[in-house]
Amino acid sequence: MLQLVLRLIIAVIIAFFVGKLLSKIKLPAILGWLLTGMILGPHALGIVNETVLDAEWYKVIVDIFECIVGILVGTELVWNKIKKSGKQIIVTTLTQSLGTFFVVSLAFGVVFYFTGNPIYLAFIFGGIALATAPAPALSIVREFRTDGPVTKTLIPMAALDDMVAVVVFFSTISIVSASVSEQEVPIYMILLAILLPVIIGIATGFLAGVLLKKDNSLQKTMLLLITTILISSGVGFIFNNIILSKPVLNFMLIGMAFSATFANMISEARLAEVMITFNPILGISLLVVILDLGTPLDYNLILDAGLFTAIYIVSRAIGKYSGALFGATITNSPQTVKKYLGLTLLPHSGVSLVFTGIAVSALSGSNPESAKIIQGTIAAAAVINEVIAVIVAKKAFEWSGEFHKKRDIELC
Repeated sequence: MLQLVLRLIIAVIIAFFVGKLLSKIKLPAILGWLLTGMILGPHALGIVNETVLDAEWYKVIVDIFECIVGILVGTELVWNKIKKSGKQIIVTTLTQSLGTFFVVSLAFGVVFYFTGNPIYLAFIFGGIALATAPAPALSIVREFRTDGPVTKTLIPMAALDDMVAVVVFFSTISIVSASVSEQEVPIYMILLAILLPVIIGIATGFLAGVLLKKDNSLQKTMLLLITTILISSGVGFIFNNIILSKPVLNFMLIGMAFSATFANMISEARLAEVMITFNPILGISLLVVILDLGTPLDYNLILDAGLFTAIYIVSRAIGKYSGALFGATITNSPQTVKKYLGLTLLPHSGVSLVFTGIAVSALSGSNPESAKIIQGTIAAAAVINEVIAVIVAKKAFEWSGEFHKKRDIELC
């Protein structure tokens, strides 16, 4: 085990310096972390090999770090901040999510009609496509200190987008599996995947709020926060691995609900103090989560990418951009939100790979050929899309004029 832990530590150190190197040439550090994961993962050098990725301790560490990354979103869900733009955020989340589902499903429906593949596969692709991986965009927000209408819309949207994605995907796969598959996906999985992480986060976040209200030293405050985070992750782990016996809970959603709860219980000054002290831990967590996103990606799939992969990447991008544009337009959002929000929503791989695994499992018994189409298309798209999406998301924040705004505001 010690050797496996050392492999992970070496990978984290390499990713850190590769990220610093890319920052020097004006590229986001996250791209370095992602590429490092691909290069050091099981499909290339194998420093972070399948043995590491399958180890129970590794999965626990990633779950905890995902919970911590969720805190970056939750602490922005302070009621006084979002009540003025709540309608805009909800409407835009629905239009960009459901718009993506519609565009991708329609594109593949036409293609599969002419290629003789089952039409229901189009809806599975649509269900997988609407999910957004918030960690890459949040990493860019943190690295470049972005602030403004696009950032303020994106961060709370990250929490809502996960919920919509779970509802649409599980509803789609439940209907399809009930019709054609030998392995049904029960409806209650939708409720568990959404409500349980939120309930766990709120319960443990309330405990954190009570403890963090007290004017303790920064060292004691950090100890209390870390302890309650571990409690949140621990409860999620118990449900995932003992009660449910399957990993259906989203730990980032637990972290979002956890931090949103305590953020609304303490003063704004106290919250700022806590988050400034917590910043180094948040940075390490983001690095490990992004590294974990990169390790299962096989760069060889770029050469195998075909028509379905191209259709998936392009139609998903059109759905995200047009859906965000439509939502921002009907809610009279600022011009920068209309132009650039959709571009920040392109990162995708982590959530898409989880959904793909569920879809493949549901179809592998009754229709293995369709399962292979899904697996091959999404795997190749994940590699290509993630590299492009990170660069595009960074440029979107830059074009919107939100780079380094948070630092400028703090200095005024």
